[in-house]
Amino acid sequence: MSISLSKGQRIDLTKTNPGLQKVIIGLGWDTNKYNGGAEFDLDASAFMLYQDGKAKGIEDFIFYNNAKTPNGSVIHTGDNRTGEGDGDDEQIKIDFSLIPEQIQRVGITVTIHDAVARSQNFGQVSNAFVRVVDELSDREVLRFDLGEDFSIETAVVICELYRQGTEWKFQAVGSGFSGGLSALCKNYGLDAQ
Repeated sequence: MSISLSKGQRIDLTKTNPGLQKVIIGLGWDTNKYNGGAEFDLDASAFMLYQDGKAKGIEDFIFYNNAKTPNGSVIHTGDNRTGEGDGDDEQIKIDFSLIPEQIQRVGITVTIHDAVARSQNFGQVSNAFVRVVDELSDREVLRFDLGEDFSIETAVVICELYRQGTEWKFQAVGSGFSGGLSALCKNYGLDAQ
């Protein structure tokens, strides 16, 4: 049975799910009935974070143009440019056993591509969610529905997975940023130039 979380909640992933090693982070969303003349292209990404909460280089930023870490511990499965259909719109696969020891957190984010040029923001996005699925059993472990509390934001930190000793935990974040991908990269210590 899947657990449904609220913003700010934390939960053990690996301790309460013995044997959980490979997960699929599924992200989904719908757009409101607003039509600005352009499709919404939302992009999921993952930031590999060190003890200081920062990424150290572009190799720590996993997205559709840098689809996996060098060792394959985190893999972005591809860009969905319209968000059409039910279920997950984009997925990121994580193998906890392959994440390098120096990586303490994995930040999972979503941005709106060309948000400023298209006059789009997360106030026009609804039914956004993240879910964690055990890749081996295809069982949904948990789900976090973001709610509708965004307006002008163009990027959102959806959740963070973090290491505590040998275990991995999940934190429902739901924190929005104006400034899109650039603001998000700066938050995580990268220069998005």
